[in-house]
Amino acid sequence: MTSVLVYGAYGHTGRFVVAELRERGFTPVLSGRDAAKLPGGRPASVDDPASLDRALEGVAAVINCAGPFAATARPVIEAAARAGVPYVDVAAEIEANLDTFALDVATPVVPAMAFFGGLADLLATAAMAGWAAADEVHVAYGLSGWHPTPGTLDAGRVSRERRGGKRIRFAGGRLEHREDALPSLEWTFPEPLGTRPVLGEFSMADIVTIPRHLKVADVTSYMTADAAKDLAAANERDAAEEFVVEVVVRAGAEERRAVARGEDIYAVSAPLAVEAVDRILSGRTKATGVASAGEMFDAAGFLKALHPHISVELS
Repeated sequence: MTSVLVYGAYGHTGRFVVAELRERGFTPVLSGRDAAKLPGGRPASVDDPASLDRALEGVAAVINCAGPFAATARPVIEAAARAGVPYVDVAAEIEANLDTFALDVATPVVPAMAFFGGLADLLATAAMAGWAAADEVHVAYGLSGWHPTPGTLDAGRVSRERRGGKRIRFAGGRLEHREDALPSLEWTFPEPLGTRPVLGEFSMADIVTIPRHLKVADVTSYMTADAAKDLAAANERDAAEEFVVEVVVRAGAEERRAVARGEDIYAVSAPLAVEAVDRILSGRTKATGVASAGEMFDAAGFLKALHPHISVELS
């Protein structure tokens, strides 16, 4: 069976990825920074390139689930390049994703292959099929709640520090840092959610992955206000979220929509990442080197393959 290294295998998302690999017939090889959590695994430190090289011996690909990715992404990518194997990660850190896209690597590298970043990129790419450009892409997250993992909180802290406490958005074809408050408004989600209060310009990795390859002037994300409050409260994670993600693409007077529904924003990152590895290893790709999900894969086909984990509707 094909072996795939999971770096950060003992983390919350890492455990889902390990289970999904086994379900799909791969052999997961467990790795990470804490040897005590890896009995029988391959401990490796991002500060020790030789240990990463040893961990990657004999594997066909690596999935990085260990944040903050500002610290782990580049060392693991460089080790994957030395080993000549593809790299996929589940990073939602905007700055870390920008760092990854700036790398010049020949082997396949797909960052943000997760609920935040990869999913909306696939939805927007599928919705824009046949269009050369769009004026706006809106990504609305309807979450029943959001009790973050410690890894999510650490990653958010690192990102805030890197941008000096400012918020970030993609408007007018470029990234902007701002100091004003997020706008509050309402978004009418598909039923059963209906109209809900949301925070606008609640930027996630989508503002990096989507304009990476789609010609669009503005990419705006929205988050249900209740979920944003849960995130700010940082309560212990005790339940999985239900979610509806609606992507609206506008070109002139024409709009197209794509909707994804499912449960548990961390668990669904596993089929996204594993499907990406499967497609890379089987040669079902459209790009080489570093690429986002919609740039690397057939978006509509990829989304269809996510059933039953995620149900998708394309208008």
